[in-house]
Amino acid sequence: MLTLHDEGALKGKLIIDLTRVLGGPYCTQILADHGAEVIKIEPPRGDETREWGPPFHDEDSPYFLGVNRNKRAMALDLSTTEGQAVLLRLLERADILVENYKPGTMEAWGLGFEEVLSQRFSKLIHCRVSGFGSDGPWGGFPGYDAIVQAMAGWFSVNGEKDSEPVRLGLAMVDMGTGLYCAVAILLALTEREKSGLGQYLDMTLYDCAVALMHPQIPNYLYSGKVPAATGNAHPNISPYDTFRTKTVDIFIGAGNDRAFAKLCKEIEREDLLADARFSKNSDRVVNRAELKVEIESALMRIDGADLADTLARAGLASGPIHDTAQVVAHAHTQHRGMIVEKDWYKAPASPIKLSRTPAQLRSLPPKFGQHSTEVLAEFGFAEAEISDLMQRGIVPAVRQ
Repeated sequence: MLTLHDEGALKGKLIIDLTRVLGGPYCTQILADHGAEVIKIEPPRGDETREWGPPFHDEDSPYFLGVNRNKRAMALDLSTTEGQAVLLRLLERADILVENYKPGTMEAWGLGFEEVLSQRFSKLIHCRVSGFGSDGPWGGFPGYDAIVQAMAGWFSVNGEKDSEPVRLGLAMVDMGTGLYCAVAILLALTEREKSGLGQYLDMTLYDCAVALMHPQIPNYLYSGKVPAATGNAHPNISPYDTFRTKTVDIFIGAGNDRAFAKLCKEIEREDLLADARFSKNSDRVVNRAELKVEIESALMRIDGADLADTLARAGLASGPIHDTAQVVAHAHTQHRGMIVEKDWYKAPASPIKLSRTPAQLRSLPPKFGQHSTEVLAEFGFAEAEISDLMQRGIVPAVRQ
């Protein structure tokens, strides 16, 4: 649960966040929730997700608001020599730099890690998020969640059997990359405690999407068979699928023989245990369609919501299929503190539950350039310098 505290596991760590859209901002929000100071530096046009609506709150979209809390924001034109000089002054105190510019952009600005940043700031951890990296057949190409989903095989295993390729409804390539980036940064911070040195983290949407193709890629590597879409069913476990009942569809997962036996008992179909087609999991996977028919024949006389509760209380993995409104309103969502609200702000809370240093809600998502003057003053910029930078548009006050 996000609560109001002064401390956090990452208190004292400063992150300069040059990222936009989703993967990078999600990464830095994870770290900000746990105490890191994050300064979000937007280009003059701003983070484009501020406009990704409707809906909107005070001209900012929930898409932006959902991944930018606990950050201070300033704007900076890094295409200019003066803007680059400002960034270098900010990096003098920074522990971490996160950016998702097209590979080669930072280098073209004279801000490459090997050539410049590591030489000037030996302890700096530089995390770059890109679509495909800087080299290789697709190096430097633009990458967005859906394109990478398609290329990494996700479309091919999503959807119903024999259906057209389908995009996953969540931006999990971006979100997963954000999670991997947070892990990478924490690993680099831990290593820095021993070596005293920062390092460069080369994180790509493509690599993360390939890594998340489990169990499909391992299945292919060991069988030579190309995985296909199986609908809601699991390719390696049965029963593990949606099932119709008298009232609503529910999801049931029985991952081992003991769970399958318990399921058969609860739905009064213990005769299935003596059926050779369903003797062990590998048999049930091969005969998945027949097993689903047998199970649903018993469930069609039972209320689905009650059954899901009964099965769960019996120790079986099962649950009703909810829409977003039901998820938000669900008693367990509320009990786990998974929706945070303060003033006008509403969003999913941090799922990371630390007993002594829990996630914190220190500040709401910032407006464009909201803290530019404040941040520059803290970093030793004189009032006249700040005024000059703003008047010349190096530090724009409004989106351009």
